[in-house]
Amino acid sequence: MPALAYRSLKPEDLEAICGFVRNPEELFYAGPKFHYPLTPDQILCGLENRYSPTVIMSGSNPEPLAYANLYDKDEDSRSCWLGNVMVSPEYRSTGAAAYLINTMMNEAKFTHGLQNLKLYCHNANTRALLFYCKNGFNPCGYKIVFNQKGEKIAAIEMQRPL
Repeated sequence: MPALAYRSLKPEDLEAICGFVRNPEELFYAGPKFHYPLTPDQILCGLENRYSPTVIMSGSNPEPLAYANLYDKDEDSRSCWLGNVMVSPEYRSTGAAAYLINTMMNEAKFTHGLQNLKLYCHNANTRALLFYCKNGFNPCGYKIVFNQKGEKIAAIEMQRPL
């Protein structure tokens, strides 16, 4: 795989990012407030209370292969939340997700001066839970949420020092 790079989200990235999500369950994991199929307008509306929307690309190819953003910066606890993590199906298990998470940790630490990064990961998303644990996130709580079928599931709160 060519070297990975990152940059801020551009309007022309939105269609490609919408294509990362293959079904309603994946979209729920990426953003519970989104409705399948994901549209550029949903992403744009969701950015109103988000910052550092970031895309990962392969080398000089401008086409995005992963996306995430940050939200709910808390100056008192010096923390923020990672959200809307999405990776192109073709780039899953290639290191792109780890590069994305590392990029977002650096963004939180160096751009926003924070010390902790938090996230929620749904208990049914075993692959993501294992990935986040492998990348230094530790479970620290949970909340009960309802999935797209109206069933109760646990959103596992995880955090990692930066």
